[in-house]
Amino acid sequence: MKKVLVTGGAGYIGCHTAKELLKQGFEVVVFDNLSNGKKEFVLGGELIVGDLLDKDAVRRVFRSGDIAAVLHFASLIQVGESYLDPRKYYGQNLISSLNLLEAMLEAGVRSFIFSSSAAVYGTPLHIPIPEDHPLLPFNPYGQTKFFVEKILQDYDRAYGMKFISLRYFNAAGADPDGEMGEMHNPETHLIPNILLAILGKKEYLEIYGTDFPTPDGTAVRDYIHVTDLSSAHVLALQKLLASSQSEFINLGTNKGYSVREVIAKSEELTGKKVPSRSKSRRQGDVPVLLASKEKAERLLGWKLRYSELETIIETAWKWHKKLN
Repeated sequence: MKKVLVTGGAGYIGCHTAKELLKQGFEVVVFDNLSNGKKEFVLGGELIVGDLLDKDAVRRVFRSGDIAAVLHFASLIQVGESYLDPRKYYGQNLISSLNLLEAMLEAGVRSFIFSSSAAVYGTPLHIPIPEDHPLLPFNPYGQTKFFVEKILQDYDRAYGMKFISLRYFNAAGADPDGEMGEMHNPETHLIPNILLAILGKKEYLEIYGTDFPTPDGTAVRDYIHVTDLSSAHVLALQKLLASSQSEFINLGTNKGYSVREVIAKSEELTGKKVPSRSKSRRQGDVPVLLASKEKAERLLGWKLRYSELETIIETAWKWHKKLN
């Protein structure tokens, strides 16, 4: 049974992936500072509370046992905040990754799954975005992901650090078993904010931009169920351990929904009206973002099971009703 380290494994995508890893027979060690993660989301394996900015704490994790691979989710993720406080993002996302990679090299661990982002592409030149699209990130968050990918390429060439970097947008939904779901503070993602507005936990939903060059004027995005994302991370890990071939792979659905379409579907499924207000576009927002899924299907054998918009909203609604 392979032992794997999951950084940020108490966070939204990390905890769902840890659950999938346990199902597939991996021994899981979660390393999380619990700044955004929840202890109750770690449903098995070992939880080590620590910070990747603490080099000694990271080294101790690798001294404790034979870790075969690392899945790195720990990251700050708010695009808007990254504009306002880039120092925070470069410090947290880059230095923490370098500390982790340094500890891996010292321990002789050479397999790395990176939770990247399609934000590395910047404004898309064509849709859906393929993996060979030019990398032109334009916000500090996307640039931190871009820089880590460049570091990984150099570490592969120089030290044999094999990796698969998974680029995706808009994780959504909740664990189909109802054990975990989205719980950010503050919450910046569309679907949970829609549901929080329906539940009266928010006064209204803010719609950022109604003048995009899209059919209804609102931004179109690619939404992927968090469990489908988790299964892709496990498949990528299995692929990397078997082949030791570094790759960049998109995780998408090749299908997009506008903000108004997501609102309408949420109203249909819940039977409740979404109170909303229109606001100006946020800095860096683009009209349409879709990531292609062909390479993931071909190389990983990845199949979408939960990423229909209806299923995403239904699982998220079940989760938020349970919380509230």
